This record gives sequence, C-alpha cells and structure tokens, in this order.
Amino acid sequence: MLTAQGCRLRRERLWKVLSGEIEWLLIADPRHVHYFSNFWINPLSFSSGERAFLVLDRTGKATLICDNFARRSAPSESFVDDEIVGKWYDHRHSVVNRDALLVATLERVKDRLTPDRGLVEESALPLSALAALDTAPAAEGGELGSIIRSLRRKKEADEISLLQRCLRAAEAGHARALEVVRPGVSELDVYREVQSASLEAAGRPVLLYGDFRASTTARPKVGGLPTTYKLQDGDLFLLDFSVVMDGYRGDTTNTIHVGKHPRESQSEMYEGCRSALLKGEGALAPGEAASRVYEVVSKELEVAGHGPLAHHAGHGIGLAHPEPPILVPESEDELAAGDVVTLEPGLYVEGIGGVRLEHNYLITEKGFQRLSDHALCLA
Repeated sequence: MLTAQGCRLRRERLWKVLSGEIEWLLIADPRHVHYFSNFWINPLSFSSGERAFLVLDRTGKATLICDNFARRSAPSESFVDDEIVGKWYDHRHSVVNRDALLVATLERVKDRLTPDRGLVEESALPLSALAALDTAPAAEGGELGSIIRSLRRKKEADEISLLQRCLRAAEAGHARALEVVRPGVSELDVYREVQSASLEAAGRPVLLYGDFRASTTARPKVGGLPTTYKLQDGDLFLLDFSVVMDGYRGDTTNTIHVGKHPRESQSEMYEGCRSALLKGEGALAPGEAASRVYEVVSKELEVAGHGPLAHHAGHGIGLAHPEPPILVPESEDELAAGDVVTLEPGLYVEGIGGVRLEHNYLITEKGFQRLSDHALCLA
C-alpha cells in the first residue's frame, strides 16, 4: 500500500508547482484521490466503480469526502486529517443516487472553498459538483488533472515498493506458464494457472489482465484475454500481462514455444527481440529522448534483418497503462529520474509466428534499475 510519507511528499510536490494564490484543491479522479491519500475502493468489492473526493488546503490539511459504503470498501488506512462521510445505506431505509449523495456531502465543506482561490480537477469532476459549490477554478494555474498526471511520472519510494510487489507476483505467473504451456492445453487453462500462481505469490486477491494468446503461423499478431483455443505444436504462446495491486501495475512479457523444438526461424526472432531489449537498456538514462530509445531498439531489429519495430518500444507504467513517457518515433518525451518504463520489442511474421519480450525499469539519476526479473526463454 501507499504510505503516509509518500502521500505527504506527493502533496508537497503538487503545491510547489502551483501559484501561491491558490488556497485549495478539489481532487476528483479516483486514481488521484488514492495517489494523495491512499483511499482506494477495492475493485473486487460491492462499491467497485464508486468514487470519493479529496479536498487539499495549502495549510497541509486533507479532507476525504465519501459515502459510508465506499468507506467500508477501502481496504487500507487513509492518510487524511478529516473524513466527511455521507450515509448512503443503513440496512433500514431506501438508498438514494450515490453520486448525488456525494455531491451533497461535498457541500458540507463549501464554506472553506473561497471563490476564485482554488483549482478543481475539471476533467474528472461531475458538472453537478461544480454547480453545487458556487465557485469556479482559479483563472491561473492550469488544468489540475493534467498537472497531477505530469507529477505521477516521478515515483516515490512507496510506489516503487508497490510496483515491485506487483512484479514479484507476475514473475510467479511467468514461471508457472513455462511449466504448463504444452500442446493440447487451452489458452484459458494457461490463464487459470498463471492467475493461481500470481495470487499465491501476492498473498491476497489481485487483478490480472493482458494478452494470453497463441500466436500461430496464420495469425502471428494476436492479443487479448484467453479463449478456449487449444495450443498446438509449433505455436508461440504470447504471455503479456499485468498484476494490479492497489491500482498500480507492472507490465511483463515472455513468449513460449509450444512443443519441444522451436524452428530456427522462431529462435532467430526470439534472439532478435532479446538483443533489441538489451540494446534498449543501454539507452535508458535521464534526459534521453524517448524517440532515441525507440530508434535504438528498432535499429537493432533492422540490423538483424527483422525490423523496423512495428509498435512502441516501451512506455511508462504505474497507475495507468500506458503512461508517459511513450517510446515511439515522434515522441516529444524525455526520460526523467523517477520514471518507471517498459521495453518491449516484438516481431510478428506470417508463416513463423509472433514474439514479444518485456522488462520494467526505474530511471535513476545515473541510469536505470531493472525492476522485473522473470525468465526470458523460448522453451
């Protein structure tokens, strides 16, 4: 989970980039409420999809606004100074519109929100909430949601720790896949085994999503959730998935040959992707242009007679997927210390199949630290 210190540091970083005239902030995106307070509604609960608001004062005070059942569905402690909880359901009376109740609960702090002295997260705030406040965003300051998204690139220690927990669970899933992928097993069977191993390693319920598909000679580039298709000798099983804990996720990939002996062309593609990934690692450094990282990865594939790379060379990862920086030819992003990025070269050739590999990296002041440690092996 996120920590009190991490939430405090993220709030301090936010206030540092805002005009001194701004006295209060209204955070509305559920990911950002979590980011600054550790209030996160478990998606595996009856309040999945509901929301809360967070009011931040320049004095440092943080106030959480939610309903009583949303509060019950938050699995961890929230690092706030005050909680204003509206009663939505009490097992005795009919329920009302939860969104309307949340707006009505927000009105209880209305007297603290001086008009024209605050910023609201317009991109995530319901129009009814803005109307109820009788106030408007400050004229200067920028769109709050965009400002927060830019700050999200720099991961604090608690975020890194949470991402590493996600990756350890994913590594267990990758290890299990190497044991169970064989002819006659369905994509769904592999998914179930990967999920079970990841859950056991996590030691708690988690979400998994990604690509659990067989790449065939006729359909070399496939993706998405598994089907009942049964793997056949010579297929390549593409396992590209994320384990999500408390809203954070890594993104790891390996490709596994189905059967005993991969063809020489499949091994060549695999080694080409592995070489491109290692070459890309050499370009990971703060200040490096994201477009150059793409160029380095793609060129390595081209030199080996495979390229150019047909999709991104990687991307940021964290509270969303993908996040900046994006490693593509025309990217305007630059790598910065605190970024967590992936490298994921891939090749897809009719008559052979598809291969993709992926690791995750923390950009440091001096270079990078690889965060993921699953085995990259074709068989």
